[in-house]
Amino acid sequence: FTIDFEPVKCHTFITESTFGLPVFKWQDQSVVIGEINSWWKENKEAGKTSILCAYALGKAQRLLTAVDQSIGDIYVHGSVANVNEALSNNGAVLPETIRVTNEIDKSLYKGNLVITPVSGLGSSWVNKFSPYETAMVSGWMNIRGMKRRRAVQRGFVLSDHADWSGLNEAVKATGAERVVVTHGYQSAYARFLCEQGLD
Repeated sequence: FTIDFEPVKCHTFITESTFGLPVFKWQDQSVVIGEINSWWKENKEAGKTSILCAYALGKAQRLLTAVDQSIGDIYVHGSVANVNEALSNNGAVLPETIRVTNEIDKSLYKGNLVITPVSGLGSSWVNKFSPYETAMVSGWMNIRGMKRRRAVQRGFVLSDHADWSGLNEAVKATGAERVVVTHGYQSAYARFLCEQGLD
């Protein structure tokens, strides 16, 4: 689930800047997925369910196609299952998952992985997975204290947005003289670009 970035030379370039500060630097995806797999294995050995929070559209599918499926079964929240179904009906090839339902014996979750939006943690829905460990996958996990604010035990830094280097590489690749910055740290990033001589 990756889309290659193809730079197009232009005079004016419009960019988002969700992570438009130098502190945001992403590790290679394989490193982060290795950490997630290790976390899942540790939880399995401890007899716990691994609950991984991710956006239902995009991040969940990225994780599904990257994690080591040989560790165990992958269960998904209804919103993730619905997105998976819509994508599969339109040609996407996704690994097999199991939709979480009230009919599933709670003992079957132990040692396995559950992917849910963060909203799943804020309800009694999670009680069926006990004992469990929680984690969130997001670029925001790069900020200290964010795990605590999101009420998760572990954070994995993985984002579909460009990091600081990626933003700068994209701007440079376009050759644009004028850059319109939207979303996120737009003031800080726009100020930085002005200091580099861009409009």
